[in-house]
Amino acid sequence: MIRRIPQARDRGIPDATVARLPLYLRALNGMAERGTPTVSSEDLAVAAGVNSAKLRKDLSHLGSYGTRGVGYDVQYLIYQISRELGLTQDWAVAIVGVGNLGRALANYGGFASRGFRIAGLLDADPHVVGDRIAGLVVEHTDELETVIRQRGVSIVVIATPAAPAQQVCDRVIAAGVTSILNFAPVVLAVPDGVDVRKVDLSIELQILAFHEQRKANGGPIMAEEWPDGVVM
Repeated sequence: MIRRIPQARDRGIPDATVARLPLYLRALNGMAERGTPTVSSEDLAVAAGVNSAKLRKDLSHLGSYGTRGVGYDVQYLIYQISRELGLTQDWAVAIVGVGNLGRALANYGGFASRGFRIAGLLDADPHVVGDRIAGLVVEHTDELETVIRQRGVSIVVIATPAAPAQQVCDRVIAAGVTSILNFAPVVLAVPDGVDVRKVDLSIELQILAFHEQRKANGGPIMAEEWPDGVVM
C-alpha cells in the first residue's frame, strides 16, 4: 500500500515556510546534539540563516510561539517540525537510475535518520542490474511497478539521463506515486496532484557563476556590458 505524504499547504502553511522548515530542523538537531535545551528565536534564526521575524512567523503556523524570556524547547520543536514534515513516519523511497549520482544517493547514510528508507534501486542497464549497493540489489526498471506496489514506495527519485526521465515519471505516476524528486536534466510534465521537486546542480552552479562575475566586476552587470548576441 502506498502511503500519501501529508501536505502542509493543506493546513494553510505557505510553501515558502515549508521550504524553510528543514533548515530549522537541521539547526535544531545540531543544538540537540550539543545538549542545548532551549533556544531563542534570534539564535535559531542565525543558525538557520534567516531573520528572526520570519522564523517566528513560520513557527507560528505550527502553533509554536515559544516562551518569553526562555525561547523554544529544542526537543519539542524538533518533534513539531518533524511531525509537520511527516518525518515521524517511515517513508519508502525508490531510486531509478543507478549511475554515479544514484549510487551516491543510495550510499548516503543521512536518509534513514530522517525517516526515509531506500526500498529499491532500479536501472535499465543490464551491466548494472544485479550489483549490490548499500545492502540492496539493483533491479531492472521492468520491475518498477512491482517494486512500488510490493514495498509501499511513496517517493521516487529519478536520477536517469534526460531521455528516459519522462517515461519513468509517467510509469511512476500510473503506479500511484505522487511525490517525485527529479535529478534528471529535464522538466517533467505531471498532472495536478503530483508534486515534483527539481534538483539541477548545473543551474545552481550557473547562478553562483553569475554572482561571482558580478562581484568581480564590482557590481551588477548592465545591459551595455552584455556580449554581442546576448538578448534579454
